[in-house]
Amino acid sequence: MAVSDPTGTIARPLPPIHRVEGREGRAELDRVIAEVAPDVIVVGDPRLMSGERGEQARAASQFAQRLERRVGIPVELVDERLTTVEAGRRAAESGSGTSVDSLAACVLLESYLARL
Repeated sequence: MAVSDPTGTIARPLPPIHRVEGREGRAELDRVIAEVAPDVIVVGDPRLMSGERGEQARAASQFAQRLERRVGIPVELVDERLTTVEAGRRAAESGSGTSVDSLAACVLLESYLARL
């Protein structure tokens, strides 16, 4: 997970939530959403390298739809291809102990913010 600053310029990593579809993960996600109060939630769209939508992308889309209905905040899917590769590169260069998943969320959010 990652959040942006109020200006929508800088992404900051948050600890990952494991099993977000489970009771504890859902409660943790709800807590973060209540604390951050986002205008929009960005969810990674795990497309195949060809750009096609596979099983994981369909699952992400279904998750995004359920989340939007549940929390009443717009949810946008953003192509997440190569975000983990970029996150790994950043972690190696910086020596950061931050979770690669959280860094990948930052890369994804930065991509979304750059498009705005």
